[in-house]
Amino acid sequence: MNQRTVRKILNDTDFIHTSGTPEELKVAEYLKAQCEALGVKAWLEGFPVAMAEMEEAHLTVDGKEIPCEGYRLCGSGEVEAPLVYLPDTDPASLTRAAGKIVMLDGGVRYFVYHDLLDNGAVGIITYDGSVFYRDRDIDKKELRPHVRDGAKKLLCANINAKDAAAIVKRGAKTARISVKQREYDGESHNVVAELAGLTDEWIVLTAHYDTVPLSRGSYDNMSGCVGLLCILDALKGKQHRYGLRFVFCGSEERGLLGSKAYVRDHEQELGKIALNINLDMIGTYMGHFIARVSAEDALVSYIRYLGAELGFGIAPRQGVYSSDSTPFADKGVPALSFARIAGPSQAVIHNRYDTPDVLSDERLITDSAFLTEFTRRMANAAKCPVKREIPEKVKNELDEYLFRKRKAD
Repeated sequence: MNQRTVRKILNDTDFIHTSGTPEELKVAEYLKAQCEALGVKAWLEGFPVAMAEMEEAHLTVDGKEIPCEGYRLCGSGEVEAPLVYLPDTDPASLTRAAGKIVMLDGGVRYFVYHDLLDNGAVGIITYDGSVFYRDRDIDKKELRPHVRDGAKKLLCANINAKDAAAIVKRGAKTARISVKQREYDGESHNVVAELAGLTDEWIVLTAHYDTVPLSRGSYDNMSGCVGLLCILDALKGKQHRYGLRFVFCGSEERGLLGSKAYVRDHEQELGKIALNINLDMIGTYMGHFIARVSAEDALVSYIRYLGAELGFGIAPRQGVYSSDSTPFADKGVPALSFARIAGPSQAVIHNRYDTPDVLSDERLITDSAFLTEFTRRMANAAKCPVKREIPEKVKNELDEYLFRKRKAD
């Protein structure tokens, strides 16, 4: 693939395409067509996702209407109560939540949500954006089913950071949240293509293609999808010991739903997967390249040495990355994620500023060339050198990331 082709892919997918929508399916079919244009058969694998159509949502604070977005999947109804701002969610702070609508600095995470329920909160307000941005965008968030985990639904609303700051400054006393929505079962898709190897074992490469509601998702993560296509193009038609399976994951932004569906639906095949290589955000003009290795520490050293050999700057370390490598590692498959992390003044995600303009075609090609060489070496190994075991340190991080245990203070 050349730079002109890379730019065309970025431009062709330069629109919002969130989980379970016709726009997401359009991009899935586009990626399938791109694989087939390279001469490699591809197909779609559907999986269920919870969906909601918001009919109306309102937030009033001290009788004043505040622009908001109701959380999808938080139910319907109305709640009015005293308002409390909780910048912290430690046990002492949570005692202030009883009977209150609570405004948080962060998102609605698993333990925060259940702690608020346990302490008697009756509603939640969050905010995003920046007081320094000109826009007044408000993200369309959701009360994710795995966050709620069968517990009671609390009505939730999201607002812009400017309004959140104004509410705190004037010492607002009461709030009312009203939400009306239709919740239903929808479908998302993984796009799968493969290059057969000499053995029945596989290396699975992943990258997600869905976006959040405010973002066109060029950096996060059509860049990773372009990387997969570059690797596919470079390695097609060549004989490798390990087969290469390329999975473009849907619904990553809603809690890694595509990769979770893949490891669930292909559970019987996981023993034949030697390694998962995940790409999530590459190709920015500026920023440093990283690898997060959910596998033995020897792989960290290997990547560092390979970078030195090829003259490619990279900072690898062992750990868990918030992307589609995580469900593989959780199932015992050695996994790692690659990313180029740009500073927030250069490239940002999950808002309107994630566009093709933050990406360098040349850098995308260069990053993909390194990833291709790493993949080629793994695929041609007489025996994949990565031990099929997940270190205890990584298992502990997985337990924390997947909310099976709280993070240590």
